[in-house]
Amino acid sequence: MALGINTNIASLSAQNQLNKSQGLSDQALQRLSSGLRINSAKDDAAGLAISSRFDSQIRGLNVAQRNANDGISLAQTAEGALGQAGDLLQRIRELAVQSANDTNSASDRKSLQAEVAQLQQELNRVADTTNFNGQTLLNGDFSNAQFQVGANANQTINVSLSSARGTDIGNYTADAGGSILGSAIAAGADASAGNAIQADTLTISGNGESETVNVAAGASAADIAAAVNDVSSTTGVSADATTTATLSGIGDGTVSFDLTADNGTTVSISATIGGGDLGTLAAAINDASATTGVTAVVDGATITLENADGSNIAIEDFTTDNVTNTTMSVDGPDAAAAVDLTSGGATDSTLVTGTIEFSSASAFSVQATAQTEVVDAPKGGTLQTVAAIDITTTDGANDAISTIDAALQTINSQRADLGAVQNRFESTIQAIATTAENLSAAQSRILDADFAAETAKLSKAQVLQQAGISVLAQANARPQQVLSLLQ
Repeated sequence: MALGINTNIASLSAQNQLNKSQGLSDQALQRLSSGLRINSAKDDAAGLAISSRFDSQIRGLNVAQRNANDGISLAQTAEGALGQAGDLLQRIRELAVQSANDTNSASDRKSLQAEVAQLQQELNRVADTTNFNGQTLLNGDFSNAQFQVGANANQTINVSLSSARGTDIGNYTADAGGSILGSAIAAGADASAGNAIQADTLTISGNGESETVNVAAGASAADIAAAVNDVSSTTGVSADATTTATLSGIGDGTVSFDLTADNGTTVSISATIGGGDLGTLAAAINDASATTGVTAVVDGATITLENADGSNIAIEDFTTDNVTNTTMSVDGPDAAAAVDLTSGGATDSTLVTGTIEFSSASAFSVQATAQTEVVDAPKGGTLQTVAAIDITTTDGANDAISTIDAALQTINSQRADLGAVQNRFESTIQAIATTAENLSAAQSRILDADFAAETAKLSKAQVLQQAGISVLAQANARPQQVLSLLQ
């Protein structure tokens, strides 16, 4: 190779290699100082795009965790308030049970109702003032709220809270409304023939489910109620059967008839009536109530018979020694005309079938295929609210107990839902944390610098720089050799 001074190829080559080792050193120093393998797009364009997407997901998940924790806090706030509402309802129920006892006078019941009124107002106050971050939770306005629990759009958990106000909770009820009073039966005939119930099918809808109940011909109200209650675990609809009959128009003298109800056992009833006082007849009926299940209450010139289980009440073989007043009228709670039983006449017997009341803690409907004797028209539950409770009478107190029981069921169901939501949020938080951890690990593999590798590269680059500087100095000294030739 010729020896020249204008172009020093060795120097140029040494400079080029020195620049390269300097670049490697600069890159290693940058990565070691930042801790990142990718500091700009030129380092790894695809890796930068992927790590940026990971960063969005990780940061979004971290916020989603906080959102889920806020959801737990909200659910705990609402659940605590519902617990207080449940305590108020329990106290109202205690007062209703106390008022149902006939040892209480009218003034006693008024005093009990005064406390009920205060508790009703407090129940509404709790519902109206329970809020979280300015949002009222239990007045019915907090419906279908979305909690963002994911890094991306529409990754939500929806929560709805129904109203806990006294005007919005209670017992949905509906009367069957069908015919219940049989016709007069010929003397000597079986009174059970007076049952007008025909075969039918009831469709009961509630709790988002529907069930059919078959009604046999001649079934008692107790039988129908039992069939409805057999599917109440699905529909949430229960049925209570009661049979009542009113006896009137009874003259003085000795009155006798056979009475049958609960278990089919017939008891002969006989009493002597004087001065229009029906107390002796009522006492005779009540003496046999342990067998028949029928109780009697005198109200002036009438006697009201009741079987609390809804069994048919059969009155057969009516007789009286009153020669001028030989009849007794039997009436039921329906709109049909009363039946007149005639002593020694063609008709001396009848049968009264009970009535049915459907109830549920939520809205429901009942419909019969035939829509005649059992359910005369499609029925929808009417809400009997806690706000309307009045325990100043025995009947009102008994109704209040059913209303409170349904309201407590609603409150407890909502508390259970909130507990389930809290558990779901906690599971969501755990899942988010796991996902964020794995995404962070994936991002680290792409983005973070490997300090072991980078320190090795830095050491290599530093050695190459030192060697390059030494070689460059020697290469730059080569043109000096030309001077020795010119001497």
